[in-house]
Amino acid sequence: MEKSSPTFLIPRLQQVMQRGILVDCYSQEFPREICGINRILPCYYLILLHRGTAEVVYDSRVATMVPNMVVLVHPGHMVRFIDRTDDLVYSRLIVTPQLFEEMLTSVYYHNVQVYHNKPGYILSDEQVKRLMAVMELLAAVAGHDDQELPHRRQLLLSQLVFGYELLNYYRHERDKDFIEERETLLLKQFCDLVVAHHCESREVQYYADLMNLTPKQLAKVIRAATGGTAPSEWIEQYVITQAKQMMEFRPSASLTEIAYTLGFSEPSAFFRYFKRSTGMTAKEYRLKGGNSN
Repeated sequence: MEKSSPTFLIPRLQQVMQRGILVDCYSQEFPREICGINRILPCYYLILLHRGTAEVVYDSRVATMVPNMVVLVHPGHMVRFIDRTDDLVYSRLIVTPQLFEEMLTSVYYHNVQVYHNKPGYILSDEQVKRLMAVMELLAAVAGHDDQELPHRRQLLLSQLVFGYELLNYYRHERDKDFIEERETLLLKQFCDLVVAHHCESREVQYYADLMNLTPKQLAKVIRAATGGTAPSEWIEQYVITQAKQMMEFRPSASLTEIAYTLGFSEPSAFFRYFKRSTGMTAKEYRLKGGNSN
């Protein structure tokens, strides 16, 4: 499995953050920014699969993507592609939180949380055709800069609103009888809390208290929802993923700065935490260019 390369990732993520959006239609290149390694994406990330299959992990939930499946992932959560078939063809839309939130002010029905609870669902061939018409218009507008197209942002927003309304309508038709299991709801709540508070605490007791559960109860539901992952393992995985990305995307930041940014009281505590989790020191990881998972 090919692993992601920081030299590839940094320009691509910078491009998205600067331009607000990235659109790839009918790509056959595997999305290397989330290939084989956990990534905490800073943007909203939509993938529509046209051909082939792919195995994806989203916050410890493993899913198989099949043709006509559309997936919308929230920023701040962990994603990893773990396998694919050689005939993979997909379209991808990456939108910054700022542009996405601006879009939400104009939509009729805010359905964001539904996608977080269950990120993927299947479209019909006709629905895929209509959605791709919007994606292709977005790609055409996104390819211009503000000087070439003075009303570029307004045009992007109008197409995003239309595309999002389509997704909401299609989703409502597909999932009107969907009932979410208690374990899945608690996993989502737990993951959201870790995203929000991982710099404050890495203790299971802290999150169990926030969820009005005992640590034992929390461990039971998280293991059931993920197929065996313990809450402590998920917290550690999230913190280490954040640390790795900071080393890759902020090469000027010292390891001491990274330790304090992640909420460690002392750099030495972070160094021990990182080595216990990865088997190598933070310095060794950075010197290797972040290519080890």
